[in-house]
Amino acid sequence: MKVSVIAGFIAFVCAIWTVWRMTIRKFPGLTVVETLFMLPLVLPPTVVGFLLLVIFGRRGWVGQVFEMFFNMPIVFTWGAAVIAAAVVAFPLAYQTIKSGFTSIDGDLIAVGRSMGASEFQLLRFVTLPLARRSLMTAFILAFARSLGEFGATLMLAGNIPGRTQTLPTAIYIAVDNNDLNSAWLWAGLMVLMSFVLLLFTRTAAERD
Repeated sequence: MKVSVIAGFIAFVCAIWTVWRMTIRKFPGLTVVETLFMLPLVLPPTVVGFLLLVIFGRRGWVGQVFEMFFNMPIVFTWGAAVIAAAVVAFPLAYQTIKSGFTSIDGDLIAVGRSMGASEFQLLRFVTLPLARRSLMTAFILAFARSLGEFGATLMLAGNIPGRTQTLPTAIYIAVDNNDLNSAWLWAGLMVLMSFVLLLFTRTAAERD
């Protein structure tokens, strides 16, 4: 749960910042960049995990710099589980927030600019309040996706009980050990949580 909440929040905040920068400054190759952002949504989780391992592993440049400063590796740590879950959850948050931002009447933004508002002020006082439903949905989807992440997390963070083990990896180990009672318990909990989260987002969207 801790991994999922933090990873969902990181993906959510990064998606807001990225969508904001993409909408205020168009540039050649925007479609290519956005396609790269969406790749974790369609790539097999093991491929995402392998790429993260190349970047954040002990031989990767980010992993080497981190270990040089903090005298510890990133891989097989609680932080690695957060990174893996956040990367996989980012595309859902990005696409949902982008839909919310682009649905706002452009005339409202133009009026704000004509009154001398900065881009950050437009984001804070116009865009974010008007896109609040999309923002709420984006965070819930990012959290739910982080909660269900398995492949990338297993490759980057491993499955260390009490340290990097998440609900999906716990279910995998329980089934592998023929502990079906524990597997049913964790699986039922995830189904219930996912159902409640999706029901909440659908109810909020219909109300809007």
